[in-house]
Amino acid sequence: GVGGTGHPHTSSRGVGNWGWGLCCNRADGCVAVLMVARWQSTSCSHPRPSHHPASSSVLQDIRNTVGNIPMEWYQDFPHIGYDLEGKRIYKPIRNKDELDKFLEKMENPDYWRTVQDKMTGADIKLTDEQVDLVHRLQKGQFGDVHFNPYEPAIDFFTHEVMIHPVTNRPADKRSFIPSLIEKEKVSKLVHAIKMGWIKPRKPKEDTPTYYDLWAHEDPNSILGRHKMHVPAPKMKLPGHEESYNPPPEYLLSEEEKLAWEQQEPAEWRLNFVPQQYRCLRAVPAYPRFIHERFERCLDLYLCPRQRKMRVNVDPEDLIPKLPKPRDLQPFPTTQALVYRGHSSLVRCLSVSPSGQWLASGSDDGTVRFWEVCTARCMKTLPVGGVVKSVAWNPNPTVCLVAVCALKQVTWHGKGDYFATVVADNSNMQVLIHQTSKRWSQNPFRKSKGLVQCVLFHPIRPYFFVATQRYVRVYNLLKQELTKKLMANCKWVSSMAIHPAGDNVICGSYDSKLAWFDLDLSTRPYQLLRHHRKALRSVAFHKHYPLFASGSDDGTVIVCHGMVYNDLLQNPLLVPVKVLKGHALTLDLGVLDVIFHPTQPWVFSSGADGTVRLYT
Repeated sequence: GVGGTGHPHTSSRGVGNWGWGLCCNRADGCVAVLMVARWQSTSCSHPRPSHHPASSSVLQDIRNTVGNIPMEWYQDFPHIGYDLEGKRIYKPIRNKDELDKFLEKMENPDYWRTVQDKMTGADIKLTDEQVDLVHRLQKGQFGDVHFNPYEPAIDFFTHEVMIHPVTNRPADKRSFIPSLIEKEKVSKLVHAIKMGWIKPRKPKEDTPTYYDLWAHEDPNSILGRHKMHVPAPKMKLPGHEESYNPPPEYLLSEEEKLAWEQQEPAEWRLNFVPQQYRCLRAVPAYPRFIHERFERCLDLYLCPRQRKMRVNVDPEDLIPKLPKPRDLQPFPTTQALVYRGHSSLVRCLSVSPSGQWLASGSDDGTVRFWEVCTARCMKTLPVGGVVKSVAWNPNPTVCLVAVCALKQVTWHGKGDYFATVVADNSNMQVLIHQTSKRWSQNPFRKSKGLVQCVLFHPIRPYFFVATQRYVRVYNLLKQELTKKLMANCKWVSSMAIHPAGDNVICGSYDSKLAWFDLDLSTRPYQLLRHHRKALRSVAFHKHYPLFASGSDDGTVIVCHGMVYNDLLQNPLLVPVKVLKGHALTLDLGVLDVIFHPTQPWVFSSGADGTVRLYT
């Protein structure tokens, strides 16, 4: 609505009120500029001549009375509205193109303060007061420069404490009774939170959004990337073959043209066919101009702008220098004996401390004792179930063999304690037994996962427990977890400890063998992927630097594993021999491997019901 009233020739104060009212209603910087411009154009102190030739007076009121409508409705008409007398207000004649606007912008110093009145179509120059008013409105300030928004507040009540209150009306009943409306709102909010419809706000990240662009540059250089700048590649200069009249030796014959057309673009020696013209005026337009310009743009765009030092390295130098296998002897190379007699899978093996006798357990429910040197079965002991594990007591003064139908049994180095593993996920998976006192104990209060195998440390009071993905090392004296080894494999199948006790190997069902250096890291020092199928068993030799692994691919791989006394020198791992002989049965190959206690021999048991000795 219009705030001011009266004739256009009234004082500028009334018309100013009308313009200010529109500024407040619009609350837009651009509209505010146009309305203030109207305020100037309608004041009697700054009359404006009409642009229409029919106007007879410079003081004619050209106030547009169309109201608050889109001015685009008049874009197809010669007029832009109507004045108070109902006469048309014609659009000013504008024949300025973009060049005229640019010249006016460069030459007119008041171009920045000149605006167009959409209601009349005329250009209006704003005064300094109007520009200041627009700036204040854009900054969110008050239009009146004399208005102080920070005047001291006036208290409605006196600050003095009176004896008697202003009103002595008793408090309402609702002031001390819980509100039922608030209770209903709270119950709705609680229900929405429980159903997940209302979620808590995510905390704002306080990390800065900027970063140091030259953080990795050389601090001593002025600007590293400017020193390493590479200029754009230059274009190849044209040769004699690109002339309009090249020498005859550069022209192609019909056979050469046919061969050139049949070749791939990458095989071309020249990307064009040299042609000869009688004069320069007869040369047509170059057909490959756009294509070559495009290739040039690719050269400029894809050219690296940093100089990289290219090192000429012999590929043979990248291969580690490993010793030859014949320099690492002795190790088992050939199959010497085959122990036949079991009628089903032979799952486990164990050798006596003297190395004279061999015990084997099978799915046929028997344990057989063999003489190592003759492959003769000295005793067949039926146990009435599947034999999962056998273990000969390491104490040479005690002749004991532990046989289970459980998952695993293993002896302590001194021969008094042995541990067993049950295929269960409870806290009773692992038990430690003492033979001299005939009592058992459970070392763990709760289960840490499905235990695959356990081993005693050969020297220190440590206990190794292998689950599906981790190997935990416990201190039996302090009764605490010492280390947690991460195998980096999907499922651990077997485990063996080096006689020195500082290195551990783990076999897995995803065809990996992980070597751990306990003094180096909790992650594998090296991962060996020599087998094609799952690993079933791994073993260390007690005296020789050898370790072996048996897999479902039917092979036994023997590796040289030298552990040095120098802590600064890493172990040397070299595969030396692949031993074959077992036949695959039910997609199973070698189920167990074990070394001879004194000789560099290795025993293997397979799914084909045989035990083989490699010497």
